[in-house]
Amino acid sequence: MKSFKYVLAFLLLVGLTRVSAQVNLDVPYVPTPMDVVEAMLDLAKVGKNDVVYDLGCGDGRMVVTAAKKYGATGIGVDLNPDRIEDANRNAREQGVTDKVKFYEGNLFDFDFSKANVLTLYLLPDVNLKLKPKILKEMKPGSRVVSHAFDMGDWEPDKQISVDGRTVYLWTVPDKNKKR
Repeated sequence: MKSFKYVLAFLLLVGLTRVSAQVNLDVPYVPTPMDVVEAMLDLAKVGKNDVVYDLGCGDGRMVVTAAKKYGATGIGVDLNPDRIEDANRNAREQGVTDKVKFYEGNLFDFDFSKANVLTLYLLPDVNLKLKPKILKEMKPGSRVVSHAFDMGDWEPDKQISVDGRTVYLWTVPDKNKKR
């Protein structure tokens, strides 16, 4: 019975450690429904010459779909190593490992200046914190697509609804224009 208590205590400790690691994430993992993924990529007019970056990529479905369906290349970044593992598995299963890569890291430290399409399903405060980095680092004409959350006073170029879910599109303006 004593060893059972130790095993139980160990499992509880491991579980709490795992939960506390999750708490430090900026955004909880909630997968974007596939109809919304496709609507986001369609709204951004993704094509074979595009480089799609997904911040908070989760299981990689956004960049995997961009590669498989639209011929684009893609990069995904996520803080959670389990999600990166899922994303790499998804890319292997869909046969697009030559077109996509996934990185474990903090999206605020990540260089996404090479993207000409940036996809987001983050929280409103995270979008607002990212906005200055997007406007500073991304090339004019690059497209930013967000599921569910806007960018405050940066008016979207277009906004659509997919099964009651809002999708926003912005085009990065010339650096000389203020937002």
